[in-house]
Amino acid sequence: MSTPCPFCAGENAPSALVCKTCARDIAIPASLMAERDNLLKVRDNVRARLASAREELEALRRGIQNRSV
Repeated sequence: MSTPCPFCAGENAPSALVCKTCARDIAIPASLMAERDNLLKVRDNVRARLASAREELEALRRGIQNRSV
């Protein structure tokens, strides 16, 4: 099984420290990977809350418009 390079998407061995395609350092500490995964979850949660707030705001706007007509 191979691991894609986060920079060029070149395929590398899972234990590779340097990408064989672009020669960039691809050794990422597990703590940074965990932090990234956590931040992605937080980002997705914030996006979902923002979408919900937008829907709620649009519903309120429609309600105000319907009352003024």
